[in-house]
Amino acid sequence: MKNHITKIVMIAILITTLISCKVSKDIETPKDAFPENFRNASVSKDTASIGDTEWKNFFTEKDVIQLIDSAVARNNDLQIATKNIEIAHYRFTQSKWGNVPEVNLSVAASSSNPSDNSFTGKNLGQALGQNHINDFTAGATLSWEADIWGRIKNQKKGAFAGYLQSEEVKKALQTTIVANVSKGYYNLLMLDAQLDIARQNLKLNDSTTNIIKLKYDAGQVTSLAIQQSEAQKLNAAQLIPLLEQNIAIQENALSVLTGSFPNSKQRSLRLSAMEVKTNNAIGIPSSLVSRRPDVKSAELALQAANANVGVTKANLYPALRITAQGGVNSFETSNWFNIPASLFGTVAGGLTQPLLNNKKVKTQYNIAVAEREKAVFVFRQAVLVAVSEVSDALVKVEKLQQQESFLQQRVKTLQQAIKNANLLFKNGMAEYLEVLSAQSNLLQSELELANIKREQLSANTELYRALGGGWK
Repeated sequence: MKNHITKIVMIAILITTLISCKVSKDIETPKDAFPENFRNASVSKDTASIGDTEWKNFFTEKDVIQLIDSAVARNNDLQIATKNIEIAHYRFTQSKWGNVPEVNLSVAASSSNPSDNSFTGKNLGQALGQNHINDFTAGATLSWEADIWGRIKNQKKGAFAGYLQSEEVKKALQTTIVANVSKGYYNLLMLDAQLDIARQNLKLNDSTTNIIKLKYDAGQVTSLAIQQSEAQKLNAAQLIPLLEQNIAIQENALSVLTGSFPNSKQRSLRLSAMEVKTNNAIGIPSSLVSRRPDVKSAELALQAANANVGVTKANLYPALRITAQGGVNSFETSNWFNIPASLFGTVAGGLTQPLLNNKKVKTQYNIAVAEREKAVFVFRQAVLVAVSEVSDALVKVEKLQQQESFLQQRVKTLQQAIKNANLLFKNGMAEYLEVLSAQSNLLQSELELANIKREQLSANTELYRALGGGWK
């Protein structure tokens, strides 16, 4: 029996070696999916990019680092992604056993009572002197499929691509969380600054209202001046609870990101002390495949689709299966394990070709081909979005800097205008409306300047994320 098994296995290996080939040709990642350079970026062949920087080195603020560290360790979405990686790893490990023969051990006992009028029943009584027959078997069954057309190999490739893809999904999620935590912190600093501005403006309005009341008592202005001044003061006062509300909501949002219940967040810096970085290293678009997890995930999805085409194409061809069974068998328990008399063995090998379900298998192959073609477009779209996000961040960084420069000049001008308006109003050389208008313009400009500073910090973070930074 051993010689028969050896011969069949050797024949199967020979057939596999001679016939084994790729029944389908893989589609490679399209090279023309990337532009040569990013828009709003100088032409460069330098592959260095801030996207390669670890987030602990990119962010220098202690508070931001602590928040991100907590988010990476405790964010529930990231924990879910980690479990998905674990599941994908188990599936890949399982797929690696596809080429290993399946061996099952079995022990069985049966008893049958044939009819006395049957051929078996009549002969059974004459041969054994009894009207029933027992059967006792203990053995092992081996089954192995020769991977002639690469079906099992492609299954393994597809499972491996799925495993790697689950890792990229987690990386992409982490880049988003890292960016959102830092932008949330910058938003908190902006709201703190705007709250200070609103309180200072309220004091300024209160001082102006007192001066107008004195002039009213002196008969120099009407009650309308007091009413308008009071209304503007209330407008500034209304901003304070609104900003306090937004601060609490932003702190709660950061708590969710960091995996904790709502609480206050430490801010050891003021918005004015934050330095807006100048990041010049952006690399070239084609390097986004290695840096952007979502682009890499789309590339792996194409690899998985290639593997699935190979699996479904192999299903159209005959499958060579080898089975062997051996053990001990007896109709009496007393000599069940009487060796070698009770030994038995069978070996079989055969080709299986789908016939009636061929149409179904063919349809599955056509679907796999269409899914692969779709994966190419998904990859192109992922690259398109990635390049667009980098270009958006670049133009924001550039134009926000220009906007801040003009707005700073405007704030300085209005601060001087406030001083002049108050001085002229006290001396009766300006109307109260000019004072109120100057104060209103200054409030809006200072609030807008704080917002511009926050947008600059967020734009740098967005550029870092768009280049694939945040998962290292």
